Amino acid sequence: MNGRASYGLATLAGAALVLSFAPFSFPWLAPLCIAAFIALLAHADPRTAALRSLCFGLGLFAAGTYWLYVSLNVMGGLWPPVAVLLMLCMILANTAFIVVAGYTTVRLTPHSGHWYRPVVVFPAVWVVFEWARGWVFTGFPFLSIGYGQVETPLGALAPVTGVYGVSWLTVLIGGLIYASVRGTLRSRVAVIFAVVALLAVLQTQNGRYWTSDSGRDFKVGLVQGAVPQQVKWAAAQLQPTLDLYLRLSLEMQNRDLIVWPEAAIPALPFEVSDYAAQVNEEMRARDTQLFTGILNYDVERGEYANTLWALGAEPGLYRKRHLVMFGEYFPLPDFARRWLRIMNLPSENIAPGPRWQEPLLAKGVPVAATICWELAFGSEQIDFLPRAELLVNVSNDAWFGDTIMPHQHLQIGQMRARETGRFLLRATNSGITAVVNPLGKVEQTIPQFVPGVLEATVRPHTGATPYVKVGNWPVISLAVLFLLAPALKLRRSY
Repeated sequence: MNGRASYGLATLAGAALVLSFAPFSFPWLAPLCIAAFIALLAHADPRTAALRSLCFGLGLFAAGTYWLYVSLNVMGGLWPPVAVLLMLCMILANTAFIVVAGYTTVRLTPHSGHWYRPVVVFPAVWVVFEWARGWVFTGFPFLSIGYGQVETPLGALAPVTGVYGVSWLTVLIGGLIYASVRGTLRSRVAVIFAVVALLAVLQTQNGRYWTSDSGRDFKVGLVQGAVPQQVKWAAAQLQPTLDLYLRLSLEMQNRDLIVWPEAAIPALPFEVSDYAAQVNEEMRARDTQLFTGILNYDVERGEYANTLWALGAEPGLYRKRHLVMFGEYFPLPDFARRWLRIMNLPSENIAPGPRWQEPLLAKGVPVAATICWELAFGSEQIDFLPRAELLVNVSNDAWFGDTIMPHQHLQIGQMRARETGRFLLRATNSGITAVVNPLGKVEQTIPQFVPGVLEATVRPHTGATPYVKVGNWPVISLAVLFLLAPALKLRRSY
């Protein structure tokens, strides 16, 4: 295969991998795209492997994260050339992990045979670098390959291994597909039998609950204001927004918990103190707890914080811990931040909350809270577990308009529910507001971009899944062990 054709096929395979994720949801495409990628690495030297991996990564992240431009330019008002530049930087930064993974695979296995590289080495390399992509430079875990498998039999591994174990098995199946095509008829039959048997075994575990139902019905209401992002922070919009959220909330009866989205109140607490007091009294009178997103300001420290504020009988405050680089904080010199202010762009840093915070309480039920993309960091979620009995995520996905991002975000939430064995309550400004059960199934949603409420009855869950007990370390440690033998062999060859 000539160079140009291989680079085009690598780009196409990377872009096609996006179809395995929500909202397209063709999970069977993932191992096929991986098999194609492995085939493109088969006879490549390390340099060629890096270039083909570059094309694969560009296809994956350009097709899978184009919504970055929507948030930067369409919603954020950033000058188009600057928005494109920032989007390309993000795409290239994530693609770098794919490049290093492809290069490392070929470097470790210069003479791989039909089975060793695709079945043993490549899945381990992929998982190590996918995990690294989730935390290096604050991390960007979107498009981790396991998320697309959350509702398949492979998703049954999530409570045991977390998303990276699901990724490993998905990539392993891709490696088996490639190896069987290159092998004999007998090997193909053996691979088909092995994969079918594996899926059958996992399917028997697909409905297994790893945590215990508390036996208590817990009535919740999620409010979706659908306030357009373009006017959300306009002074004239403040009172209509406050009235909308209170009216929608008071229409619900006998709720244990009501959740409003991230920054549902577009003001600082001291600016809406009378309104907050009114809401607090209403909730107390109804014996209801209410969580609302609001931006907070610490006068003594001179710091802003993105918070989830608990009103009602059990007051509390959760401060967002994992912030968005160039969205909530700006690691830039003063002259660059002055330029951002001149361009009327966000430039003020938001301070992260402490890692260890007490769960919020709702009628005595401990709740693990996350704000926006914190949902994508599973190992941080388990800091609240097993004490917390429910998961709550608030977000403002209006930043991304009518793109695939809100669907990806919800799918990530499905994985968190399945990993932890808890219900997830997700309230967003414009969608997708949803209730997800402990098996990762979406039980209820509200249509996007429409004001409304979602009323549901859920069950708090207690106990800990294996993943909650040990996190990502067993999977990552095992992957590293798989790579030690080829690494030592390569070192001895010099």
